[in-house]
Amino acid sequence: MAELLSVHVHIPQKDDIWQLKSQGPGLSRNSSAQQFDNKLKYNLPRKRTLDIEFRDLKYSVKDGHHKKGRKEILKGISGRFKSGELTAIMGPSGAGKSSLMNILAGYRISDIEGDILVKGKTRNLRSFRKYSCYIMQDDHLLPHLSVEEAMMCSANLKLDESMPQADKEKEVHDILETLGLSEHKKTRASNLSGGQRKRLSIALEMVNNPPIMFFDEPTSGLDSSSCFQCISLLKNLAAGGRVIICTIHQPSAKLFMMFDHLYMLTDGEVLYKGGVKQMLPYLKSMGLECPPYNNPADYVMEVAAGDSGEENVHMLMNSVKSGNLDKFLANETVNNSNRSSNTSINTESELGDCIQIDANENTKLLAVSDGNASYIPADDFMTDGQDNSSEIAGDHECHTFNTSCFTQFKILFIRTFMSIMRDATLTRLRLISHLTVGILIGVLYLGIGNEATKVFNNAGCLFFCMLFLMFSALMPTVLTFPMEMTVCVREHLNYWYSLKAYYLAKTMADMPFQIIFPLIYGSIVYWMTSQPSDFMRFVMFLTLLTQTSLVAQSLGLLIGAATSLQVAVFLGPITGIPLLMFSGFFVNFDTIPIYLQWITYMSYISYAFEGVLQAVYGFDREALECEKAAQSPECRYMKSETILTELDVDDAKFYVDFIVLCVFFIVLRVSCYFVLRWRVKAQR
Repeated sequence: MAELLSVHVHIPQKDDIWQLKSQGPGLSRNSSAQQFDNKLKYNLPRKRTLDIEFRDLKYSVKDGHHKKGRKEILKGISGRFKSGELTAIMGPSGAGKSSLMNILAGYRISDIEGDILVKGKTRNLRSFRKYSCYIMQDDHLLPHLSVEEAMMCSANLKLDESMPQADKEKEVHDILETLGLSEHKKTRASNLSGGQRKRLSIALEMVNNPPIMFFDEPTSGLDSSSCFQCISLLKNLAAGGRVIICTIHQPSAKLFMMFDHLYMLTDGEVLYKGGVKQMLPYLKSMGLECPPYNNPADYVMEVAAGDSGEENVHMLMNSVKSGNLDKFLANETVNNSNRSSNTSINTESELGDCIQIDANENTKLLAVSDGNASYIPADDFMTDGQDNSSEIAGDHECHTFNTSCFTQFKILFIRTFMSIMRDATLTRLRLISHLTVGILIGVLYLGIGNEATKVFNNAGCLFFCMLFLMFSALMPTVLTFPMEMTVCVREHLNYWYSLKAYYLAKTMADMPFQIIFPLIYGSIVYWMTSQPSDFMRFVMFLTLLTQTSLVAQSLGLLIGAATSLQVAVFLGPITGIPLLMFSGFFVNFDTIPIYLQWITYMSYISYAFEGVLQAVYGFDREALECEKAAQSPECRYMKSETILTELDVDDAKFYVDFIVLCVFFIVLRVSCYFVLRWRVKAQR
């Protein structure tokens, strides 16, 4: 691990900012900046310069109105984002800024043309993702983990396994102190404010101190105070030598002038790329002057949207293509070389009456205290071939991560298990429902299991057991992957873990509950309904109930992995209808038309029901009780062979049903993993 800096950053709280504002307009910018600087603490090591460059970048998608047509989102744009600078990608809606961000971050890898370079060589996407992070607009966090628990999970997954646990805890403590979250480390993510959630999202990716960071709308949903804190943090991260790139929709003048570099897009083409301080002078030289007291960000957005005329938009685009913008910026750099070395900036006359804020005020805070800081080798980001998108389209091998497969599984298993235990709806409600329904069925069918006159009522009881366990296992699990898909994609994209480890941990953590609940339910029903007092039959009964629950859970996971949340909720119960219709309870096999009989073999409920009937009435069970005379028609079902023949399961074998259910379980689980892998790939 790299040596830590002796200088610390502290994010100012709302009261601190209000105190600065309350001093009135007479307070100079230098004075307020100094007061702000005195509150900053920072202990992240300075990173090696790793500039990102892209040339003639094109991106297109299928046009919904034309089957074979394609719509160009990015139209051959180029640019360079330097380390040590806070870069803003701006543009009107539909300009292509999110697409550009996704492509540069490696989130989007298909239908792309052009070159993406790091240090002048073609980017190696796998290594690039390993040392970069992408923090998305929505703060998708696991709600039932505390700040400290979430951070330790991140540290244990992203930091090297050989690193002592005490060092990881110190790293986490330093980052929480840096981002002003140390007082909330015991608070669950669901109870954090918007600004705290945003800072936690950043903190989770800071544990391995990535030199390249992407932020999609970092100020979205935050108030002005939280926005200032967030951009101040990004400014200081950039000042440490990192590449900080973020899309931003419409910042205030104060926030806008904190950015070092602006990349302005409109309709997939570049309108302006250069320093924020040079933007207004450049627009003025093109005949577009910012009106007095206007927000520069609002003005340039109006220009990009064509409010000042489409001819001006085309003029600015052509200026970029012809190189006039580069010439202007080069001249401005020469003319302002003396001023650029000064870290504080006063209000410039060339910027008119627009509000000014020092764009470099915090760079002086970060100085390396030890020259032995470890850097990521620049060659790790480069390859002599093309961008290896195909290699990372799906999953990666575990050895490419900082932790082994077993360590990833262990950490993710514990994290998922804790979340399940703390989720009152998912755990307590499931337990209560199994207890309540079990007792209700037991009371309804009380003592009928050994009565010959109530054989079909008992068969209905056994079938309802299958029905209840199928839906109680299926419906909650169809939501598992849709609810966490965004978290999974973000963490996998940022190189936390492999999909194999995530899938195994996610499915295995819920399996104990999916076994215990059917056992509780089955035990209540079995003894209250007076089924055979035979321990082996009892075990066989519980085994098939548990298998039914696990297979239904596997089907729910498969549906959830393959579809969206809305589709999964609808498709879950719908898939159960044909399974129940062809289960053998409502219609015998011989009654089903020949061309539909194959569906019976696809219904795992039919095997479960068949096996349960064998467990209860098979294996030479002794005669059932009958209150009337043995010759009475009501007592014709005293012999178990007659019951099995009447229910059309006399030729069934219990071990065959058991094996088939095991095959269903394995096939569905394996299929679910490949569907999940395809889903992650499809999103990219």
